[in-house]
Amino acid sequence: MDVKDYCRNVETELTAWKAKLYNVIRQMDKLSTGDKQRMYEKINGLHIVMTELDDRLDQLRSACPTEWSPARKEIKEKLADLGSKYESAASEFFDYEVGG
Repeated sequence: MDVKDYCRNVETELTAWKAKLYNVIRQMDKLSTGDKQRMYEKINGLHIVMTELDDRLDQLRSACPTEWSPARKEIKEKLADLGSKYESAASEFFDYEVGG
């Protein structure tokens, strides 16, 4: 797989994550102010990881390096981090919704 195909695939995955994050944020709007503040840090962490991924993809697209395995490894790790942060935020949000 060349770098352009890889970037397209990761971009598609990142778009799916952005949609999930948007849904969590919309649901968060229904929470009380105190609960929103507690969730803010987790949601902000998701935004940060997605911004880092966007930036890294832009670098790959513009530089088009011949050796890009280190970037691929970094992106894979960030996607895993994004997944775990999302699961953490989603489970905490579920606790708030159920009254926990």
